[in-house]
Amino acid sequence: MNRIQSLFQRKNKEVLNIYFTAGHPTKESIQDIVLQLDSSGADLIELGMPYSDPLADGPTIQESSQKALANGVTLSYIFEQVALIREHSEIPIIMMGYYNQMLQFGEQKFLEAAQKAGVDGLIIPDMPMYMYEEHYQHMFQQNNITISFLVTPETSKERILQADRLSSAFLYIVSQSSITGTASKATEAQKSYLNTLKELDLKSPSLIGFGIKDYDSFHHACQYANGAIIGSAFIKKLESSDLPIKETVDQFVKKIRIPVS
Repeated sequence: MNRIQSLFQRKNKEVLNIYFTAGHPTKESIQDIVLQLDSSGADLIELGMPYSDPLADGPTIQESSQKALANGVTLSYIFEQVALIREHSEIPIIMMGYYNQMLQFGEQKFLEAAQKAGVDGLIIPDMPMYMYEEHYQHMFQQNNITISFLVTPETSKERILQADRLSSAFLYIVSQSSITGTASKATEAQKSYLNTLKELDLKSPSLIGFGIKDYDSFHHACQYANGAIIGSAFIKKLESSDLPIKETVDQFVKKIRIPVS
């Protein structure tokens, strides 16, 4: 059992997962952001691995990824930063990126580096489930690294059950058929989809992502899952705030946790 699995044993509702691109807004900001997120009340940290062609990401995350790459962020640097964070924090850390990044680094080498640094889980949206099950599952297990697969409104029941079976951290529920950062009010179709997932009695904890941005959308999502993931809204706040990073992070998390009066 690793930190993510332990978290869901302790807490099964209103789990707050905050995503940001590692190395944005500055290369040196990773530690400050993670440690402040931990201090301010986030439950999980999702570190985006900067990539030149992020398929599932909207303009906000794409731009943050380009800036992080321009800042000189590499996978090795991210692992170094996670190792330094582990000297001060035990908050669960997930890395989110793309299959080609693992391939270029070397799959076994990548997983070993992640484990050594203190990474707890991975989200690789474009890794086929059959590929994971046939070639990588044992590597993940050997290194105590969990994985989360995504399901969307178009995912068949068969594939939802397969994703649930293979996900060792949580099931990532994509709330809408679009790229990240395209927030909108929940439609009746979305509510029906989320209710259908609840009725399947899935074994994995679940977190809802895409379009979660504030107190209302976070708590609405928590009616259908164990928690939710906020990414684009947090990155926009990091980008636009004139306050120091620690104050910016603290204010953002508190606005998610506490309703505005």
